[in-house]
Amino acid sequence: MQRSTYNVAVVGATGAVGQQMLKTLESRDFPIDQLKLLSSKRSAGKKLYYKGQEYTVEEATPESFEHVHLALFSAGGSVSKLLASEAVKRGAIVVDNTSAFRMDPHVPLVVPEVNESDLNEHNGIIANPNCSTIQMVVALEPIRQQYGLKKVVVSTYQAVSGAGLEAIDEMKEQTQAILNGEQAKAEILPCSGDKKHYQIAFNAIPQIDLFQENGYTFEEMKMINETKKIMHMSDLEVAATCVRLPIETGHSESVYIETNKSGATVQEIKDLLSSSPGITLQDDPDQQVYPMVTTAVGKNDVFVGRIRRDLDRENGYHMWVVSDNLLKGAAWNSVQIAESLVKLNLLAK
Repeated sequence: MQRSTYNVAVVGATGAVGQQMLKTLESRDFPIDQLKLLSSKRSAGKKLYYKGQEYTVEEATPESFEHVHLALFSAGGSVSKLLASEAVKRGAIVVDNTSAFRMDPHVPLVVPEVNESDLNEHNGIIANPNCSTIQMVVALEPIRQQYGLKKVVVSTYQAVSGAGLEAIDEMKEQTQAILNGEQAKAEILPCSGDKKHYQIAFNAIPQIDLFQENGYTFEEMKMINETKKIMHMSDLEVAATCVRLPIETGHSESVYIETNKSGATVQEIKDLLSSSPGITLQDDPDQQVYPMVTTAVGKNDVFVGRIRRDLDRENGYHMWVVSDNLLKGAAWNSVQIAESLVKLNLLAK
């Protein structure tokens, strides 16, 4: 039987995540009939390729979504707020990769390995979580199901690509300048909208996004609130510290958890994770085997290792979690949601 095909629009097609979305749609052979590549007016007219065919990027307008079944958005929150509802009005289902709708109680926030069934509750818009949140909840969900979960403390070591292509270019320019004995110019990080900017080359910046009144950054609050929403656990204790490192792609996280049930051995947790979807276990300290961005980048899975019991709490465990922030943290999770919509017969023509 011939499978259904769909008209798909990618909004923000020229950006780092948009380009990864195209690569992922192609590698997964997603059933596309017609493809539209959309962007801001500034990027319109650029040429991109999909399956060897050249496409001209068009300016995204409300009319762009006529006859579109699926729209993948990754062009910034302001664009999503402006155009996502227009796409839905015209019959499209929107998978949005910005923070615009993540905490909207009427919008499901979905990581397919964790809460795929929430897709049944969508009203036209589905939110893709923050990249750091995604990889963490994938690693924690099997443990939560088996042993319960009451506390999470995470410190992130995040790549510059999370701030966009311009931030990557700035990091490279700063690195070269310093190696040449010159002054490094900083205009983007830690946050383009904040008062001061610091070099990322040869540095670690403990700020991602703007600080909130409670002393946490917006990125940290995203991780805290999104984790609770995805897992349907409003009483889960979550704390986060998010740090930017001079790495191009690939986020790493040091995660401490406390389970409801105590007594699970480290080996039992390893066995559980190694058999869970979307996870690759890399954990052999004797052979110095553990996850690193250099081996995780370009792969869809979340990599977990360095699992060990806390020395003071019987129900406390530590682990190291690594993933490609542009793939599982963005493009792959979005396409995975699209595949789930097809599987659940929710993406009707």
